[in-house]
Amino acid sequence: MPPQRTAVFPATFDPVTNGHLAIISRAVRLFDRLVVGVYDHGLRTAKQPLFDAAERVALVTEVTADWPQVLVRAFTGLSIDFARQEGAAAIVRGLRVADDFEFERQMAMMNRHLDPEIETVLFITNPDHAFVSSSLVREVAQMGGDVSRLVPAPVTAALARRLGPPVRPATTGNA
Repeated sequence: MPPQRTAVFPATFDPVTNGHLAIISRAVRLFDRLVVGVYDHGLRTAKQPLFDAAERVALVTEVTADWPQVLVRAFTGLSIDFARQEGAAAIVRGLRVADDFEFERQMAMMNRHLDPEIETVLFITNPDHAFVSSSLVREVAQMGGDVSRLVPAPVTAALARRLGPPVRPATTGNA
């Protein structure tokens, strides 16, 4: 039996979005095993995540339960080290807009410098998800906006528990 081809998909996933799930669904068609790496910032950043690492791991695990080849783990440190630790042949990343390309290109080149045996595979996001980012979802949800079409249902519920239900626009009647 040939060896399993493993890839990692490292990101913060704060929160996981439908765009992330679209990338995961495409990656599992190419790799036998996909390890979704939920980056645990710990105390190293001034940017505080909305959900802690354990909550993010639980949410990603819940929304990927239909894919038995997907494992979800928290990690700290460099993505390339996480990839090595998981025995990955590739790091999966998504490109939403043109501006993402330069950042991802630099990261891919650095990762190749650190370990030339691990490839970076970039998936171009479905246009339906191109405007969606975790930070934008967080911001809209924190301001009471409805993000239910941008994230899986368990994430919508988790956001409502954390922030309160979304504010629904008032309807105006033209009598």
